[in-house]
This record gives sequence, structure tokens and C-alpha cells, in this order.
Amino acid sequence: MSNTHLKPTSDTEIISWEATISAWVDGEGEIEPSDLDTPYGRQLWDNYHLIGDVLRSPDLAIAPSEAFYARLSKAIDDEPTVLAPGRYLQGRAVRVALSSVAVAALAVTVFWFSSPYFADSNTAAPILATASDDWLLVDYMDAHRDFSAMRPMGGESSYDLGARD
Repeated sequence: MSNTHLKPTSDTEIISWEATISAWVDGEGEIEPSDLDTPYGRQLWDNYHLIGDVLRSPDLAIAPSEAFYARLSKAIDDEPTVLAPGRYLQGRAVRVALSSVAVAALAVTVFWFSSPYFADSNTAAPILATASDDWLLVDYMDAHRDFSAMRPMGGESSYDLGARD
């Protein structure tokens, strides 16, 4: 790849030029040494070497001045505010709320199904039906007992067509 620019003319070229040198320094790209023989190329190359030297030895780092800190603070203040994390927090709030509802529903369900086991065993069970002396029903059963299949085998009868009683 040959970048023979004397000086980059746009932000895209600066990013491309810096990415090319960064890839070459990392051993991932190809660049001709003659491409660095420009004022901008030499400045960029010196900056990469300075960064590498400072990373290897913090004693070589230059202490920033108060003017640098002021420019850096102004640049940070001028950066646009990113509002994207709010969407993440909204989703998280919904997840937490739904989890709380699920835990409450589980607790109610466990209580509902386990409450009969913890109920007082001395209380009488509710009466579901009462035996009453319905004399009309007794008379009806007595009248029809003669027509039922009362046999020695417990009242069984055969419904086969060929069977005789």
C-alpha cells in the first residue's frame, strides 16, 4: 500500500493514514518506508515511537501543563452526551419488576397449596351431605326390588340373547 501524501487533506485520510501506520507497527500491515518520508509521516512516526517509549518507561513521560488540562476539560465538555444507556436501564427496571412479581406469585402459590397441611387438625370437616329418611324413596325401592335381577350371585344378570333365566 503506498501513501505518498505530503499531508492528509481530510479527516478520512488522517484516520486511514494513522490506521495504516498502526497496523504496520503491529506487524499486520505493509507500508513502504519511503511513504513515511513526508513531514506528516515523520511526525506520526515520532509520535508512535514516543508513545511506545512512554509505555515502556513512565519516566520519559512529559508532565502535562495546566493549559493541557484546561484544553482537555473543554474538549470533554464539548463532546455530545450519549443517551443510549437509558434504554438499558429501562429494560433492567422492567426485568427487576417482573422478577419481583414472579417471586410474589410463587410465594402466594406455595402458601395457598401448603395451607391445608398447616391447618388445625382438631376442626371438624364440613358436612357435604346429610342422610335423610326419604320414605318415598324407600317405598319406591321396595316396590321395584322384585323386578331387579336378584340372583344368588349378587344380582348379576346376563344380557346375552341366547341366555335363559
